[in-house]
Amino acid sequence: MAASRIDIFRMMLEGDPGNTAVMFGLAKEYEKAGRFEEMVEVLTDYLQRADDEGNAYGMLAAAYLKLGNRDAARRAYERGAEVAQAHGHPSMAQDYRFAVETEFEED
Repeated sequence: MAASRIDIFRMMLEGDPGNTAVMFGLAKEYEKAGRFEEMVEVLTDYLQRADDEGNAYGMLAAAYLKLGNRDAARRAYERGAEVAQAHGHPSMAQDYRFAVETEFEED
C-alpha cells in the first residue's frame, strides 16, 4: 500500500524535526483531510519556529473556527494582521482585520 501524503510529510519531519517547510506542508495536508486538531498542533509548532509572513495565521484561524474555538481564531487573525503588515503584506493584513470585524462583531 502506498503511503499517504500525510505519512510522507510525517516521515520527512521525523528525519528533520525543525524543517518548517515540511511542517507547513504537513499542515496543508491536514487541512485538505479535514484533520483540524492536528493542523492546529503543527501550525502552532511551525509559528514558534518560523518567520511566517502571515499566511499560517489565516490557516490557523480557519482551523480554530472549524473546531469551534472562536476566541483562538480571533487571536490568530489579529496576530496575523500584525505580522502581515510588518512583512509588507497590507492586503493580507486588511483581510484579517476585516475577518475580525465581520466574523466576530458580536463577540
